[in-house]
Amino acid sequence: MFKSIVVFLCVTFSVNSYCQVVNGYAKVNSITGSTLLSVSSVDEVGDTFEDGEFVIIMQVQDDVIGGNINDNLSFGNLGSINSAGLYEVGIIASHTETSGLPTTITLVNTLNETYNINPNSSVQLITFPTLGSPDYTTTTNMLAKGWNGNVGGVIAFNVNGTLTIAHSITASGAGFNGAVANGGSSTGCVPNSNYRVPFGVNSANKGEGIYKISNANYAAGRARVLNGGGGGNSHNAGGGGGGNFSVGGIGGLGWNCNPTAGGMGGLDLSAHISSNRIFFGGGGGAGEGNNGFGRQGENGGGIIFIKAIELKTTICGSGVMISADGNSSTLTSNNDGNGGGGAGGSIVFEVDSWNLAAACPLTVTNNGGDGGDVGHSGQHGGGAGGGLGAILFSSTVPTSNILIENSPGAGGANCFTCTSAPNGGGTNGSGILTLGPTPLPIELIDFKAILNSNLQVDIKWTTFTEINNDFYSIERSIDAKSWDVLIEKEGAGNTTTILDYHTLDVRPLFGVSYYRLKQTDFDGSYTYSEIRSVNLDRLKSKSSTVYPNPATNLLMIEGEGLSKKSITIFNSLGQSMNNNFNFNEVSYSHSVLNIEGLPSGIYYLSISSEVIRFCKL
Repeated sequence: MFKSIVVFLCVTFSVNSYCQVVNGYAKVNSITGSTLLSVSSVDEVGDTFEDGEFVIIMQVQDDVIGGNINDNLSFGNLGSINSAGLYEVGIIASHTETSGLPTTITLVNTLNETYNINPNSSVQLITFPTLGSPDYTTTTNMLAKGWNGNVGGVIAFNVNGTLTIAHSITASGAGFNGAVANGGSSTGCVPNSNYRVPFGVNSANKGEGIYKISNANYAAGRARVLNGGGGGNSHNAGGGGGGNFSVGGIGGLGWNCNPTAGGMGGLDLSAHISSNRIFFGGGGGAGEGNNGFGRQGENGGGIIFIKAIELKTTICGSGVMISADGNSSTLTSNNDGNGGGGAGGSIVFEVDSWNLAAACPLTVTNNGGDGGDVGHSGQHGGGAGGGLGAILFSSTVPTSNILIENSPGAGGANCFTCTSAPNGGGTNGSGILTLGPTPLPIELIDFKAILNSNLQVDIKWTTFTEINNDFYSIERSIDAKSWDVLIEKEGAGNTTTILDYHTLDVRPLFGVSYYRLKQTDFDGSYTYSEIRSVNLDRLKSKSSTVYPNPATNLLMIEGEGLSKKSITIFNSLGQSMNNNFNFNEVSYSHSVLNIEGLPSGIYYLSISSEVIRFCKL
């Protein structure tokens, strides 16, 4: 399969430029109480952080290397994935600024995941704007700001209606950075040592991956660093390809080397990819050079989040593209090693329906980048190909008027007539996944059921977004097993506005009762909230006395403020039994009730704001 290559020329990275950046970015320095985020390195060129707006929090890197830090082949392998790649959506409750830029951001919601802040991690916050009202048509090409070690690499937006794609959207090359070329000297062929060494010695630099290198002694050498490709070793070996959904290739052999001294390919992270955990493509390792022709590794692909009710194309001529490819090397290295290709990144489609026109087909690409060639007659080290990216669909993958490319990068030639460095791992199309709903559809923030002073239950809930939401049902139960519909309320259909709902259970059950919220879509599918309980028994009489208890025919009440209107009897189901008793006497402080008409059982006597339980024999 031939890969699509798209070049975007942008005047600036501003909202009004030829290539539109629609996101703001901020580095997260600390998280307090799962809601308060301290931020820095804020970039608001594309969008600003404002109260009431959505954001995505993402753990880009984490301390995942574990004990794999020795100078051997296992350096850079995965210890534990920890929180690397996790993401979720929140909403800004408030923020503080210094010199016009946010310094703290407080979220409405408590974070579901744990995000780790340490020297080997990176956590960032990305604005998640809603475009259109509700429909939106692109006006120019969209571009992700490149990852700079603190922020960037992501393009993300939401459309509450139909998103019409009339321009291309790319995060290609916006992910983890390829290694810079190392101009150090060389020794003889070194295939089985120098797995991790400092920058500037006889081994090339490693590409960037999900472990942030904080130790200068780990910067170069043949071993990978998680999904970042390893650097070529002496003499003139090629850099390893970056990894993501599949492993990157191993760099080319090198001068007079057999076995290869090429950099190891970045790790395959496919076992850890899920609806709430995705990764940048790993950067390619650099080729080792001593003659000034060693080449850099290439950047991995970034991340694209697209959330819409419908994604549509119309008449646009040659078609449009959504891409998160790893970069390919385009320069030869003459008589030095060349760099590895970057791995494909990640594309997430939270799209309910697709309407793609034959006159305007859509191309989606998430390929590994190609390694660089050696432009010399003698064997040196070509760069290895990058691994596959991941393309995640929340529902069925569309098949009409769409081309999806998902292939590993090709290895570069080791010389004019030599064999090539290995391709990236994985088979075409294996990174195309259907994983169901992602964390993008934030819906229910909170659901509460609280007994008020009028002995009624206040039922309140708040939503972030509603997608295809038909109606809500409040259900009540006496045992949390059998449920009855108490109240129904109309939903808002499709919205990303925070909405507050309130209703009352004016005749609550006595004793412990349970409430849950059922949300039903237009297609009949539904979800339930967590269950809340209310205990009406907790209100005991402090000023009134009821006797005898148990009672047979008469029930005496001693208290204050008694009247026919202030006295009600309910059964255990909350049903009024006022038609089953009579008042023999009523005064301000003393009343006598004839309860012969009540069947035997447990009842609740409501006197103003008091509830007293009694038994009728």
